[in-house]
Amino acid sequence: MTPSYILTADLDPDSFAWLDGLRRTHFPPARNLLPAHITLFHRLSSARTGRLATSALPDGPEPILVDAPILLGFGVAIRMRSLRLELLRAEIRGAMGGEFSGQDIQPWRPHVTIQNKVTSDAAKRLYRDLGDDFEPRSGAVTGLLVWEYLGGPWKLESRLSFAR
Repeated sequence: MTPSYILTADLDPDSFAWLDGLRRTHFPPARNLLPAHITLFHRLSSARTGRLATSALPDGPEPILVDAPILLGFGVAIRMRSLRLELLRAEIRGAMGGEFSGQDIQPWRPHVTIQNKVTSDAAKRLYRDLGDDFEPRSGAVTGLLVWEYLGGPWKLESRLSFAR
């Protein structure tokens, strides 16, 4: 079987700790196999991930706005906004070329899922609770993470830092 890879954004330590804490608190424990993450691409081949190293990556952290909770139906996510990250994703997609999965050709809506696979009522309750006093906050994307998909959990394969 050919390995499949996932590309995510590497968040600054404070943003990651806060979002991962929300995920650990609200995600059903038996289903929470992953740390908090922003997925850029859901399914890539090893040939495609090899092209990332030659892509023009930023030379420093890219700002991101941790914007607002969003209701997913049976879960809740936190919307992330960054025009620069959207442009970077488009550049990477162009550099990798070829066909992409159904998820990866849809419009990209960056977010971090903090709850999933719960009842609609539980999701609505968390969405209301978070929305009551949610304050947008600034964060940064400090690099890219390449994960091998293992049929549920993921294994970190490489970290591409946006180092200065």
